[in-house]
Amino acid sequence: MTHSKQNIVVVGAGINGAATALWLRRAGCEVTLVDKASPGMGASYGNACLLASCAILPNATPGIATKAPGYLRDPEFPLFMQWAHLPRLLPWLLKFISHSDHTRVRNITQALSHLIGDSVEQHKALAAGTPAERWIQETDYLFAYKDRAAFEKDKYVWDMRADMGFVPDLVEGAAVQEIEPILSSEIRLLAVNKAHGFILNPGSYVQALVDTFTEMGGRFVQTAVHDFEMTGGQVTGVLTDQGRFDCDRAVLSSGIWSKSLARKLGIAVPLEVERGYHVTYRNPSVRTNHPVMIADAKFVATPMDQGLRCAGIVEFGGLSDQKSKAPLALLRRKVAEVFPDLTADSEEEWLGFRPTLPDSLPMVGEIGSSGVYAAFGHQHIGLTGGAKTGRLVADLISGRTPNIDLAPYHPQRFG
Repeated sequence: MTHSKQNIVVVGAGINGAATALWLRRAGCEVTLVDKASPGMGASYGNACLLASCAILPNATPGIATKAPGYLRDPEFPLFMQWAHLPRLLPWLLKFISHSDHTRVRNITQALSHLIGDSVEQHKALAAGTPAERWIQETDYLFAYKDRAAFEKDKYVWDMRADMGFVPDLVEGAAVQEIEPILSSEIRLLAVNKAHGFILNPGSYVQALVDTFTEMGGRFVQTAVHDFEMTGGQVTGVLTDQGRFDCDRAVLSSGIWSKSLARKLGIAVPLEVERGYHVTYRNPSVRTNHPVMIADAKFVATPMDQGLRCAGIVEFGGLSDQKSKAPLALLRRKVAEVFPDLTADSEEEWLGFRPTLPDSLPMVGEIGSSGVYAAFGHQHIGLTGGAKTGRLVADLISGRTPNIDLAPYHPQRFG
């Protein structure tokens, strides 16, 4: 059974919303995509540009409860807390830690592998035959370590990845700098993950997807969304600054801003913001040849269209637009250590908001029987998982059965 003539409103024009809208339009639905900003200009703009298929471990792993206090006290560790925010955050942190035992981590890892393990193929299918194709680059994805001992400290993570089919090739010694001359001589081991990818310019990529969507007859409206109109428990309209938009179904894909809108539907979503930072070095003197995760500093360097983007650092501190000095200072120090010869004509600092749930799994599926479908909460893997998330939600709305079990991502799994 298909429902191709349905009138759908998609709320949020990041990668998840853009992908959903495009797949729905391809299925023949009438689709309006709305966002208070331009397409792709939230978290979809400022990420590390990765299609990181191997990024399948949750953020909480065994031992996090005892390690986290030390991380927060260590000025060289890329985790920061605005302490005034802690009392409000504490219930979420307790839920987060509760998902860190091995059995839950294994189940979450399996669920994430089903969602993002084929990310490059999913993005190629999404962009096929459109101008967005030019932004997709297939590549190896490298993890850089100081030595074999540092790599072995991450044995748990790599063993879990191996169980899901992600086994890296190890390169050691002088061969490291043959692959990545930009790296400091202190880096003596690379874990090379094949068959990955990155997006040369995530903002332009999402805009190209939305342009394709509108050329196919879809409609994009830049406006803020305030509420859903319900009749008999089913969504019949979306209320915005530009009035009411009729709909038979709606999709909620507005990142961290989905939390308040989900509350309008009667569910309290434990969605927390991770303040994410990047520095893009424009016209850099040197670049990496591949995306490189600097393992101890937890940042990724990607040779993207706008320069060399170094993205990472986690800070808990709410939705203030004010950048904190310490995370950016640490990022710059680590970049200088690892890339000693890097200079640039200019630098761009960015702060954005990653929407994170306690179990590191996004919400994908219908919220109750409301006719509103969730597509948010992807923490660090929004760009990676966006193409498939959009396809899954479009399948649900169009009456097609998705080819994976969506139970782990159920939007009401927290009650």
